[in-house]
Amino acid sequence: MMDAPSRNQSHPPCPPWAVQNGWSSDAPAGPLCNPLPDLQQLSLGCEPSQNLSYNHLQASGVYSKNDVAAFSTGSNSHPSMQYVCKVDQSIPDGLSPTIQERNKPPCSLPYNEVAQPMQHYSPPNAYQAVDPSSYSQHTYRSLLNQPPAQHPLPVSFSCVEPQLNHNQHLASDGGNSGSFVGFNDMLSSPSAPIQQQPLWSFAAFSKGSINDFVPTASPLDHNLTPQSPNSESRYGLNPELLPSAVKVMAEDRAEWDGKVFISEHFSRLPPLATTSCVIEDRGNVSPLAIRSITYCVPCDGQTALLSRLPLGALVTPFFNQNECLKPIPLCEHTDCVVGCRWCGASMCPAMGWQDCGQRFYCPFCGKLNEVPWQQYQPTKGAKGVRVDKDKRPELSMGSYETLNSEKGEAAALLLAIDVSASALRGGHLEFVAQQIHTLLTSLVREAGDASSDLRVGLMTYDSRIHLYDLSPDLSRPHMLVIAETEDMQLPVREGLLVSLKDCIESIDSVLQLIPQFGAECSDSSGLPIELPVKAGLAVLQGLKCPGKLLIFHTAALIETGHTNSSSGFFGTNKPKSIFQPSEKAISLAKECIIQGCGVHMFVLSQQDVGGAWPGHIPFLTGGALHTYSYLQGELDRERFSTDLKRIVETETAYKAELRIFVSKDLRVSGCYGLFVPGSNPGHIAMATLNCRTTLAVELTHSKALDETRGAAVQVVLSYTSQTGERRTRVHTLTLRCSRHLQDTFRNYQAETLLTFYCKKMYCAVLERPLQELRKELQTDVTEALASYRKHCCSSSVSAGQLVLPQFLRALPVYVNSLRKSEVLLPGLRSSVHQRLQQRCRVLGLDTRSTVRHFYPLLLPLLPSVDSSSPPDPEGALRCTSSSLDSSGLYLVHAPFTVLLWVGTQVPAGTLVELFNASCFSSLPSGETNLPALENRLSIRVRSLISSLNSEVPYARKLVVVKQGDTCEEALQRHLVEDKSPNGGASYADFLYHLHVNSVRLLL
Repeated sequence: MMDAPSRNQSHPPCPPWAVQNGWSSDAPAGPLCNPLPDLQQLSLGCEPSQNLSYNHLQASGVYSKNDVAAFSTGSNSHPSMQYVCKVDQSIPDGLSPTIQERNKPPCSLPYNEVAQPMQHYSPPNAYQAVDPSSYSQHTYRSLLNQPPAQHPLPVSFSCVEPQLNHNQHLASDGGNSGSFVGFNDMLSSPSAPIQQQPLWSFAAFSKGSINDFVPTASPLDHNLTPQSPNSESRYGLNPELLPSAVKVMAEDRAEWDGKVFISEHFSRLPPLATTSCVIEDRGNVSPLAIRSITYCVPCDGQTALLSRLPLGALVTPFFNQNECLKPIPLCEHTDCVVGCRWCGASMCPAMGWQDCGQRFYCPFCGKLNEVPWQQYQPTKGAKGVRVDKDKRPELSMGSYETLNSEKGEAAALLLAIDVSASALRGGHLEFVAQQIHTLLTSLVREAGDASSDLRVGLMTYDSRIHLYDLSPDLSRPHMLVIAETEDMQLPVREGLLVSLKDCIESIDSVLQLIPQFGAECSDSSGLPIELPVKAGLAVLQGLKCPGKLLIFHTAALIETGHTNSSSGFFGTNKPKSIFQPSEKAISLAKECIIQGCGVHMFVLSQQDVGGAWPGHIPFLTGGALHTYSYLQGELDRERFSTDLKRIVETETAYKAELRIFVSKDLRVSGCYGLFVPGSNPGHIAMATLNCRTTLAVELTHSKALDETRGAAVQVVLSYTSQTGERRTRVHTLTLRCSRHLQDTFRNYQAETLLTFYCKKMYCAVLERPLQELRKELQTDVTEALASYRKHCCSSSVSAGQLVLPQFLRALPVYVNSLRKSEVLLPGLRSSVHQRLQQRCRVLGLDTRSTVRHFYPLLLPLLPSVDSSSPPDPEGALRCTSSSLDSSGLYLVHAPFTVLLWVGTQVPAGTLVELFNASCFSSLPSGETNLPALENRLSIRVRSLISSLNSEVPYARKLVVVKQGDTCEEALQRHLVEDKSPNGGASYADFLYHLHVNSVRLLL
């Protein structure tokens, strides 16, 4: 279902503020009205009756004085209605289905009426066991609406953007004052007074009357100019004045510029994932490894349920250590203090020492453990710290790694090349063979030898399997043909995997002969997807080693057994089936996981292959699917070379087992990511993973947490290294707890929530309809906003005031971008295969890349030409067509796309310097390479693109988009604040509905 109907589609009767922008059009019972009947009556100004009440806040203990910041603006308008956005408040998605249960919508609302005091929620017993699963939707509604408001809440909007950074309400630690603002163990008192702040009027956001907008989807304008119809709000809001994700990122970068984030016990909010900052581990895990969704956990399940926001963490267990001040320490497993013998948790700083160090308390199971006499050390001080704490990483570090005594087989690299008739006809096998040879000869081991100790194997296949004996004792390699592929049996084992330095000449001779092979059988019916995977897996199983299997495939693919047809994607109410892999694919992926075989497939053909999408097995084993167009173009060949080199050289963990431990009063209720799920969400097996592999872990309460002990999360990764060593990496995160709901809200970050929602929703598409998932997402965020207004706001917040928690200001634009993504809201211009591949690729991204995918980097290039520095990646603009100027050049950076937009009024001299084109009409568009010209602009732009390409997991082709060309649709998909080509609502319209629907929930 599209979020916006076509222009000629009829509409059911509905209020003008509940039109087709991705939310339900079902109107609630009761008389209909427009909460904002005439924006011309609204104005900017600070009305005395709207100011925050100091006495009330001091008495109620809702805000601290640092929770709201002033934002001054100049405008003289009628002060009849305020549009204010509080610092500490959240805003959810579109129209929630729960609104249909409301009996009475807000009608004839007095905009200048001051709301009645909102009662602050306090759990009846913070230590009372609560089972969240026992709460129904009706139970939540009862909690949300008790006690009832004394009067209907007026609807006016408000938005005050905070200028305070999240450091300012924290006490300074003198020991870190040089490069880092320390953290005080106690948060600011909730009862601290708050200063009165000027408010934003809703009129400041509007550009016209609501009545000027027609409640139908306007057609897309392919000529992207400032103030184009794609960026207009049908409700008259000025998108440029709404909370900005770009501004939030810029503020965070400015705060952490040149500083070091010190991760200590009960750490505060870390820098955003998009902020490059050096991390120092002082007893708590780096946010690069574990990033909690909230850094203040509710003490009981009732409070957590009331917030309507998830609890959990984003886990990147094999993270890149480049941004850490010190690498993860490595120690012998036998030298470490033994962890909990009851639950199996590893030793960490969260363990509590008792009886002078003779016993320790495990926070993950709540039991006491005796310390072996060989590892006993006394404790000192009131806190009972072991005297050898600073000498042992397991006692003082949030992350450490142990080396186990057992040693297995080193990982291997196995290459499988398609030599079927279509592959031989394609004419690209010579290039593939040449690139493989170039890569293998470039590999060097640590000692600096000309070749590597990496074990390598080679096989070719059509409808049969051709193995090669590469033993150095042979004068030339021997081919072994396996015709029976159903029950694969290896004829020999010796010589199939040989050290590269001993077989480089044999591999070279085979690679030279591959393009000269003759087609011995026809492949007109296609080849099964499982054939090369089964053959490669059999080789690794026979030699009992893990490894990477690289498949270079050209022939049409067929999937044996059950296939999923894409024909019913739009024609049925169960489009979920296209995302589901076949049972045979899952079974084969499980075998790869047991063996530690990561599959990477290079599909060199161009056509889609029906229901036999070849990406399920690669992505489920920690690999990936790479598609090309017969490698005929120079850009495809460059991309192929880059992808091949990156896959082989990327540091990888094999045969990985991930165990997740949480505090005894919490439990792991779900885990989302690219893996084959098992019966226990807290125990995950993966074939391979790399530094980008990120999982989302969801937590729920089983009992009430102890506020004095806090909460703890431990992730234990056991894996085999490239050299065959068995290692265990331990990450431990400690979090503070609170009985106050506002403490939980102010410790969320929008980027973390976006990544969690993305992974959860993209995993749920396997089982649930897309429309249902979009409704669930908008309902959860809408009810979270309503809950925050109800229980965390002061009496001076009127119903029309839009309230956002300080670090969730960017959440509305992120959630809207997620809801209208091609996976959840597919457009007619994308094939099913493209959506399948995008889902799997996005699921494997870390937090930083996920944010860049849903909110790309839009960089102006021309303003930096005359400066001494290159174009600044930190000088990004908002992702809307109004940010584009026809006289400018703009670069759009996303994990899978890089676009260069050229305006029609760009000076001719600039076009010559960058493109070597004399005029705009002669400028080439589409996929291209920038010419290597020796001038400052060309050098700096190419350097910027190269730097951005190094940050992404896949090689990309630069696409030049000329203003007014039909290919501008590629750019429209990345201007996420505008209406999208697949029917998604604009950010301004979505934000409007978030506010209106949350207010209606409180009536």
